[in-house]
Amino acid sequence: MGARQIVLVLVWLLGVYAPALLGANVTYDHRALVIDGKRRVLISGSIHYPRSTPEMWPDLIQKSKEGGLDVIETYVFWNLHEPVRGQAIKLCEEALIATDPTITSLGPHLEAAFYKTEAKCAAFLANFDNTSDATVNLNGISYNLPAWSVSILPDCKNVVLNTAKINSASMISSFTTESLKQEVGSLDGSSSGWSWISEPVGISKADSFSKFGLLEQINTTADRSDYLWYSLSIDLEDDFGAQTVLHIESLGHALHAFINGKLAGSGTGNGDNSKVNVDIPIKLVAGKNTIDLLSLTVGLQNFGPFFDTLGAGITGPVILKGLKNGRTLDLSTQRWTYQVGLKGEDLGLPGGSSGQWNSKSTLPKKQPLTWYKTNFVAPSGNNPIAIDFTGMGKGEAWVNGQSIGRYWPTYVSPIDGCTHSCNYRGPYDQYKCLKNCGKPSQTLYHVPRSWLKPNRNTLVLFEESGGDPTQISFAIKQIGNVCSHVSESHPPSVDLWNSDKESGRKVGPVLSLECPYPNQVISSIKFASFGTPHGTCGNFSHGQCSSNRALSIVQKACIGSSSCSIGVSINTFGDPCRGVPKSLAVEAACT
Repeated sequence: MGARQIVLVLVWLLGVYAPALLGANVTYDHRALVIDGKRRVLISGSIHYPRSTPEMWPDLIQKSKEGGLDVIETYVFWNLHEPVRGQAIKLCEEALIATDPTITSLGPHLEAAFYKTEAKCAAFLANFDNTSDATVNLNGISYNLPAWSVSILPDCKNVVLNTAKINSASMISSFTTESLKQEVGSLDGSSSGWSWISEPVGISKADSFSKFGLLEQINTTADRSDYLWYSLSIDLEDDFGAQTVLHIESLGHALHAFINGKLAGSGTGNGDNSKVNVDIPIKLVAGKNTIDLLSLTVGLQNFGPFFDTLGAGITGPVILKGLKNGRTLDLSTQRWTYQVGLKGEDLGLPGGSSGQWNSKSTLPKKQPLTWYKTNFVAPSGNNPIAIDFTGMGKGEAWVNGQSIGRYWPTYVSPIDGCTHSCNYRGPYDQYKCLKNCGKPSQTLYHVPRSWLKPNRNTLVLFEESGGDPTQISFAIKQIGNVCSHVSESHPPSVDLWNSDKESGRKVGPVLSLECPYPNQVISSIKFASFGTPHGTCGNFSHGQCSSNRALSIVQKACIGSSSCSIGVSINTFGDPCRGVPKSLAVEAACT
């Protein structure tokens, strides 16, 4: 959300918990939540509901339940609302809520936590060395612990999960580009298919007001808009110099400076510090000069501890430097005129229905403060779609009156810090495993299918800094291939834990694949190797050891089905290299 928001975590209990909690007594102690006197371990996940449409919510909640969540947490946005089933940790629940842990050292950087009663026992084995694997012996059983991992033993004997050996599938996704197909005849006289309206620079609304000094933005706008104009007129005779500079300091997040109606420069904060401190070279004229500053509270971090105390906007100082004889002029305490929001917002331009759109003359490109509109035909099919805003500067977009977000493809990430390989072992920090250095932070913006009509859809843009809307295109998401890579030393699937215990039969690791869409089936196997394969999804290759039966076995098990599971063992594939640790890697195509 662009303006001030108070964020509250709201807990929803899913499925069987909801009816039971309508009149429940909920409290807690140092071990767990206590519901009607019974301790519970609840697995929680987060959904930001404004990031999806109401039509998407049932599927998101169902997938959350299938993934093993008991609880969904979500933010409540007060500025709008007030003017894997059987997860490993759940298998330990009875032991976790029954007693406190006993912590035991198993050696350097090795530790075990036991939750043990007369009836129940669960253990967690940890290797917090970030480089070396380890083998530990516990009650006569040997356990391998990869570096920086935890093994979970729901019965203090058998490993159900190791955090370094997650058995999960991955998908190869790509985007195909499709031009924005304008509605035929929708904008008569426009060869480009676009119409436009220029947003006035500075004060253009009747509800403007004046005050001495510079105002903090969030309290001034009161969530009515993410934009606030600061406007000032000054008279200069021959007092300006050849190298006059306008110095501006702002609490964030971004600003554009206009001198006598022309864009002179801009400034932005960054993810670590939203404050703006900028010196903009300007050209003044003898006599009256107008300084219009547009402040924006969009695009950067708007959460965190004490965020509501940080403030925003141009609180100064604002200083003219480089005047005649090196003099400076502090403008901070002068009488400024303020305007909350844009004229286009008041005219309802985001909905595209205003009759003031211009389509008769040449389309302005690379011009600041411009509204653009076009009518388009929705891409066919049901695959997820996005709009690629390459070619635009910074602004906001609406489809059929619904905001799809604030685009900023010109906001480029630092060029340094990325690596070709990634190792997540060791303590996490935000600079670890960075990708796409020197590239835009985001160019694709999702458009929910439920917002689209087959024809006569309207796209409206408000461009702040200058862009070319004719470069905009659709990006259609394609998911064709699914992959998985599972070793002989992987624990069995969590789903098999109960059946394993009931049958008394030892179940080994299983590789499972499932097509992403309900109407898809596995049509071919692009790669299959049991032995010592290496690489990642889309780039698997055979190692020196590889079973010549792997491809045919996987093809027989998977082709024609929407999902399949294959045991990862020499009992399935034979032993192509005795004494060598082996794994199974598969890439399958779904159509």
